[in-house]
Amino acid sequence: MNPKLLKLATRHGVLQARIDEQRRILARHVVPLEAAFAKGDSVLKGVDWLKHHPLAVGVAVAAAVVARPRRAVRWVQRAFFLWRGWKAIRKSLTGAS
Repeated sequence: MNPKLLKLATRHGVLQARIDEQRRILARHVVPLEAAFAKGDSVLKGVDWLKHHPLAVGVAVAAAVVARPRRAVRWVQRAFFLWRGWKAIRKSLTGAS
């Protein structure tokens, strides 16, 4: 066999072994993240459901206001605070003026 081809084949084998080892390491590191991604997916599904069922959200809010008005006001204040904080964070992350 041509020495140049032999050298390339050897290099190819070494690189392939390195790639396989990196894949195994990456697979081990991804396992803990899978649970977090699954939680994130379920949260996104919940948000999607809320977007497609605004009447249910309205009924729940109305029931909360009627049942416990003071508690509802506190939750509205908290939600407003979180919303404003989220807007500020997004603005600073996007670099918008």
